[in-house]
Amino acid sequence: MQVFRSEDEVKAWSAATGHKVGLVFEPGQLWELARRWYDDRLDLRWKRRTPAERQAILDSVGLTGSDWAITG
Repeated sequence: MQVFRSEDEVKAWSAATGHKVGLVFEPGQLWELARRWYDDRLDLRWKRRTPAERQAILDSVGLTGSDWAITG
């Protein structure tokens, strides 16, 4: 994962390094994903989420499409 301040920086980095630009999303989305993904990990009754539950978390923070599809 690379962190940049703007999409212009992403493009400049790609041009300078020759690396392909992958998935780009906002830091707020990353924070919200982490918050929702790990919110119950300290619960003594924790159970792994189902694929549908995990997909719902991704969808809820706007990470949708085939790149974000959980296949089970």
